[in-house]
Amino acid sequence: MKIAITTNGSNLEAPVGQRFGRAERFMVIDPATLEYQLVENPGDPAQGAGIQSAERVARLGVSALITGHCGPKAYRVLQAAGIEVYVGAQGSVAEVLEQHRQGRLQPAVGADVEGHWV
Repeated sequence: MKIAITTNGSNLEAPVGQRFGRAERFMVIDPATLEYQLVENPGDPAQGAGIQSAERVARLGVSALITGHCGPKAYRVLQAAGIEVYVGAQGSVAEVLEQHRQGRLQPAVGADVEGHWV
């Protein structure tokens, strides 16, 4: 099982990215070993960043995504790909990964922001 976590940093102590489609990168982590890979997120800044980011995450073969916020179009793409989405994450990547491992994060039941929010 692999998990993707949004971040603008490059290590486990980096903060979780708060805007899914606009995060600089995704950290793809194996929670059992803590081995991770950084994947850049070159989403189009003009439009469709959420959908493009969701498609990229789906191609990474992850079973879950942890992020600060996720819009409706990205959420639908992630759900269609069978990826469990967790929103509202705050703190470092390591902190939210541990929260996930302890079962303290609840899967989202939908997007938590409108599209094109600032």
